Amino acid sequence: MSVKAFKLVSAVEREMLMGDKNYINIECIECCGKNLYIGTNDCFIYHFMLDEKVSAAGKITFAATKQLHKYLGLKKPVSELKAASALTRLLVLCDNTITLVNMINLEPVPTGARIKGAVTFTLNENPVSGDPFCVEVCIISVKRRTIQMFMVFEDRVQIVKEVFTPEQPCAVAVDGYYLCLALTTQYIILNYNTGVSQDLFPYCSDEKRPIVKRIGRQEFLLAGPGGLGMFATVDGISQRAPVHWSENVIGAALCFPYVVALDDEFITVHSMLDQQQKQTLPFKEGHILQDFEGKVIVATNKGVYILVPLPLEKQIQDLLASHRVEEALVLAKGARRNIPKEKFQVMYKRILQQAGFIQFAQLQFLEAKELFRSGQLDVRELISLYPFLLPTSSSFIRSHPPLHEYADLNQLTQGDQEKMTKCKRFLMSYLNEVRSTEVANGYKEDIDTALLKLYAEANHESLLDLLVSENFCLLTDSAAWLEKHKKYFALGLLYHYNGQDAAALQLWVKIVDGDIEDSTRSDLYEYIVDFLTFCSDQDLVWKYSAWILQKNEEVGVQIFTKRPLEEQEKNINPDDIITCLNKYPKARVKYLEHLVLERKIEKEKYHTHLAVLYLEAITQLKSETTDNCTETTELLFKLRSLLQKSDLYRVRFILDKIQGTDLHMESAILYGKLEEHEKALHILVHELKDFHAAEEYCIWNSENRDMQYRRRLFHMLLSVYLTPGTSDCALVMAAVDLLNNHAAEFDAGLVLQVVPDSWSVQLLSPFLTGAVRQSIHTKRMTQVALGLAQAENLIYKHEKVKQRGTPILLSDKKVCQVCQNPFCEPVFVRYPNGSVVHTHCAANRHLNSNVTHHSSSSSNQT
Repeated sequence: MSVKAFKLVSAVEREMLMGDKNYINIECIECCGKNLYIGTNDCFIYHFMLDEKVSAAGKITFAATKQLHKYLGLKKPVSELKAASALTRLLVLCDNTITLVNMINLEPVPTGARIKGAVTFTLNENPVSGDPFCVEVCIISVKRRTIQMFMVFEDRVQIVKEVFTPEQPCAVAVDGYYLCLALTTQYIILNYNTGVSQDLFPYCSDEKRPIVKRIGRQEFLLAGPGGLGMFATVDGISQRAPVHWSENVIGAALCFPYVVALDDEFITVHSMLDQQQKQTLPFKEGHILQDFEGKVIVATNKGVYILVPLPLEKQIQDLLASHRVEEALVLAKGARRNIPKEKFQVMYKRILQQAGFIQFAQLQFLEAKELFRSGQLDVRELISLYPFLLPTSSSFIRSHPPLHEYADLNQLTQGDQEKMTKCKRFLMSYLNEVRSTEVANGYKEDIDTALLKLYAEANHESLLDLLVSENFCLLTDSAAWLEKHKKYFALGLLYHYNGQDAAALQLWVKIVDGDIEDSTRSDLYEYIVDFLTFCSDQDLVWKYSAWILQKNEEVGVQIFTKRPLEEQEKNINPDDIITCLNKYPKARVKYLEHLVLERKIEKEKYHTHLAVLYLEAITQLKSETTDNCTETTELLFKLRSLLQKSDLYRVRFILDKIQGTDLHMESAILYGKLEEHEKALHILVHELKDFHAAEEYCIWNSENRDMQYRRRLFHMLLSVYLTPGTSDCALVMAAVDLLNNHAAEFDAGLVLQVVPDSWSVQLLSPFLTGAVRQSIHTKRMTQVALGLAQAENLIYKHEKVKQRGTPILLSDKKVCQVCQNPFCEPVFVRYPNGSVVHTHCAANRHLNSNVTHHSSSSSNQT
């Protein structure tokens, strides 16, 4: 595809060169700075000064001013010209002789220094001598198959090397020690210092004109077979793909990133970056194409023209305008070497951004995203395409010149709703990705507000995630948008995030009451309960507590029971809550259960109150139905558990409440709390006839008590079973089972005294077996304990005898080692070290250090 990379501008018109002399033809040209030299077929050299002029419209023209011309007097064409600016010399090839002339006045050097026998020559632009005041010249000699290397100074020449080639050379280019040669049938690389050669590829010099051109350090451009421009390094390899040019190419030049080729009818421009032909310029009768320090000059026999490159930035913009993104990016990357680093970075970022918008407009979202990221796009440029997404308070102004041609998304999609939806989905995804990166720094409010608006409009599930996490949504814009799209629950979350909990609750309550519609959450009531549970604003909790409890007492009470424990202990008085809950009996019970069973608050009034509420609820249920429903059973279980485990309620008060009811089990528990076990067991055995419950009663009432207490309870139960005058077989069997199942809990001797004489041994066999075994075990354990005690006593006696081994003599002359007073009575304390002290002195804490040391180490032996 075409790109306008160059413009052809006339430099030297025919009239300036030859006037009306039609026989004069241009044979060669050389350009050095502003100096343009032209060699003609009539042995003249012309010197022009080129001045570049730029018009206000940016149009470039060249004005050539003739300085002088010089006739060489050989009547032969001037074949080649090469300038050596360091020497102010012009090397002129004419009649197989290279003459040194002055660049300014075109006069030959006074010494007459020249090189004879040259067919063609070139300069080594990567010289190896290191001498700044000489140039290295390579010639193809008139001698067959010979190349010669010369060093040319200001007024003399010196041959350096003569190299022989396998075939006759036709063209040559030099880089350091390396020669790139076009021979008769092939191209080769030859190191003239070592003589090592490397074949490149074949070609036929009879069929086409060879081209050998140095294009960079150790790299050459060659005219290859099949119309290919081939690149080759001095190592004989190609690091670039070839360019396709004409089969009849007669000249080539380099102006990075382009290769320019000349044939009989056209000048063609080829990219070195993607190897595509970019431009074609009609140009007939051209026969010279050369580049001089970035300036590309082309000539016919009669005129000289300059190919002026258009600025790369304009070429890139032209490509972008044609939506040729890939070509534009390739060209932009290639331009790096020609543009200062800082300027290039600014330019390249902008190009990436422009390319991103082109891909975006074509719905190539993945490519657009990568370009936006690489170009570090201010994401507001993208947001601004979408109407009303940027906050009204945003100060953003689009880039100038603009990055794209679209006013807004409507223009870009031409009203196509499907395309518009895809674009909005892309923006959602892109904003979500960049909002937590450095790209968002400085304008997070704009990004999050735009994202919220997109989510709300699309009814996207991520709207809630955005609002419950850290965000920078602007309240005013966001609230209006959410209200417009009837996202009232989300609006409440926005208010909450901005510290306006009262406004949030007011909205949510309206949704639950049906005043406004929002189906976002079907469990919104439970959400409000949870919200108030963790709300630190006590006024809000009390304000909405009545509404919460009216909706559902058992769930609503959680605003008090599920609160963080620390807050419950510091900020809320349970009595105030109980007073509030008096209108809500179920909630009141739940809260008292929370205080008593979960928080384990040891206050009599809470325990008593809870027991009374259980009783009242059970009584109420029993009055409504004769059968024990599930709720009644559950309440009975809770009441019994409380009565059994708690020791804080007012037992007599509860017992009075139970009197006259059928709550016999509960009565028994209460009598047990009063240590009136006989009454309790009588109720369990004679009124409830629940023998298992009677046994359990003995067990739980004796928990954490000694063995004697436990036995007393079991003997008491046995006595109830065996009450004199009782002939109930069930009681008798219960008594037998009690003895047989709990033999260890009884004193066998007492049992044998109370059981009827009519009972057989077989009936009590399990009990008797256990009793005998227990008796024998007790006897043996007692004997073991007695033996251990006797052994310990014997040890003490032995120690006592040892202590008595040395007699102690006490007289009225012996003094106490503590107070130094004599003993008045035969009562003393003797320490293991032999010290004797008064008993009252031994008790004194302030003993001298010697005595203290021995007493502490042997106190058990005193």
